[in-house]
Amino acid sequence: MSCGSRYFAGVGGDHDTELVARYRRAGLVIFGRTTTPEMAISPTTEAPVYGGPTCNPWNPDYSAGGSSGGAGAAVAAGIVPLAHGSDGGGSIRIPASCNGLFGLKPTRARLPFGPDAGEGWGGLLVEHVLTRSVRDSAAALDATHGADLGAYYVAPPVVRPYLQEIETPPGRLRIAFTATRFSGEPAHPDCAAAVESTARLCAELGHEVVESAPDGFDWEEVLRNVVTIMASGTALAVRQRAAALGRPPREDELEPATRGAVKLAESIRGPDYLLALAGLHAFARTAARFFERHDVLLTPVLAQPTARLGRWAMSNPDFLDYRLGPEGLGTYVAFTPFANATGQPAMSVPLHWAADGMPIGSHFVGRFGAEATLLKLARQLEEARPWRDRRPAV
Repeated sequence: MSCGSRYFAGVGGDHDTELVARYRRAGLVIFGRTTTPEMAISPTTEAPVYGGPTCNPWNPDYSAGGSSGGAGAAVAAGIVPLAHGSDGGGSIRIPASCNGLFGLKPTRARLPFGPDAGEGWGGLLVEHVLTRSVRDSAAALDATHGADLGAYYVAPPVVRPYLQEIETPPGRLRIAFTATRFSGEPAHPDCAAAVESTARLCAELGHEVVESAPDGFDWEEVLRNVVTIMASGTALAVRQRAAALGRPPREDELEPATRGAVKLAESIRGPDYLLALAGLHAFARTAARFFERHDVLLTPVLAQPTARLGRWAMSNPDFLDYRLGPEGLGTYVAFTPFANATGQPAMSVPLHWAADGMPIGSHFVGRFGAEATLLKLARQLEEARPWRDRRPAV
């Protein structure tokens, strides 16, 4: 398991995580490891350690997304029916959107993190799968959800199996939608068109659909707090690897953006890290008030269509600029970090294809603990506008 990095090449394990153990008990056959950008800190999977970029099966000139880009490409290409992914800022939902798949990010702590960790990236990170169907995602969640021994915190209890939930209509939901970034700028017209089309479909299915968005927070501050935690988590992983190898990374063993993340983390003091966590906790409280009035929030997954390969390569050594600069990732990954910061479940549903044939996912965020609501809605959308027969030519 290389983590997309020369520095981590050859890393192995002598035991399964609890999540992998649950996959095995469910009867899943582990096929292999999929690709990821180095340390999972990019929305495109172009790590040089693999010898070349991970291409999108719909068009090899485009990114397969990230950080679970290899997982998305493998499922979209029909290599496997489902693939594991992790999501600390959109890393399941982004490749789901880029590859025309269904991708659910569960509620914080819904799936186990043990035995070697209590959480990832200060609670931003969760794990699940990318699939072709809502059913397969629900089945995988049934097989894996629940706290493991010594869990630091747990998600709200599951009422009944998710495979049963998706056989039940969602009822009339109050769905808010927006195609405007939380910083105020509009999304790309193609991404806005996908959201507007999905909003119309939801209204046709009987849901109450209103144009509205959460407010009362500084989105740039939220993203700065996310980057503080992401950089700190990256530096921790590099420090642990250095301890295992007995040496720091050489100049050519980490990508420039990763080195930038480590450098940024070195400037972050303990109180700064705790202040970032406190800021995200406050943001989650603010966002929760919006969901007292709405069941679901609909947005684009990405603020721009799927990027061409090379657009977000990890060549910028200034990690803050790479993530938050005027031309940085915040202009692309503008919606998905919302649910990581709040811990809420969210999903990308493949309901729209652009004129150039590339898929564009619709992003739904549910109330904390309400995966059942999202899965029931996704199943309804899947039946109303099926995507199973849409397959890439590659």
